[in-house]
This record gives sequence, structure tokens and C-alpha cells, in this order.
Amino acid sequence: MVKHIVMWRLCDEAHGNSAEVNACLIKEKLEALSDRIPGLLSIEVGLDFSRTDSSADVVLYSEFVNKTALETYQSHPEHEALKLFIGGATRERRLVDYEC
Repeated sequence: MVKHIVMWRLCDEAHGNSAEVNACLIKEKLEALSDRIPGLLSIEVGLDFSRTDSSADVVLYSEFVNKTALETYQSHPEHEALKLFIGGATRERRLVDYEC
């Protein structure tokens, strides 16, 4: 199994929306990928409430059957379209992929 964890710090404003609105949209759009991509076992998106200097705004936790499934997810057209939206709203991104 492969775990894919991503954290984003969002721009104060992007796509004509506040960071809070974009965080909700990112959560909604990522969670909509559930059951749409082969090999994606689970997907969970959390929105930070602590608002500290070291906080990210959004975190993605997802599990895949293997590395090939993660690669399929990365290049899937629905994910590619979503990456454009998230990228346009992001000021910082951190990522960890690991096998367990």
C-alpha cells in the first residue's frame, strides 16, 4: 500500500475567492475523486482550524494499492484539472509519499 499526504498553505485570495472558500472547494473537489480513480482506496481531506504560523490550510491523506495506482491518480484527467485549480490557489505545498 502507498500513502500520499499533501499539505497546502493557500493564498489569501485566488480565483476571486478567499482562502477559506478555496479550502472548502479544494476539499469538495478532492473528495469527489473517491471511487473515480482505479487503485484509490481512500481519500480524506482536512481543513485546519488552529490557524498557527506553522499550520497548513488543507491536508490530503490518501491511500493507493501500489505505486502504479498513485501514478495513475497523478495523471488522471480529473486530477490534472484539479491540480490547476489548487496550484492557482496555493502559496506553499508539502508532500510525502511512502509505502507501508
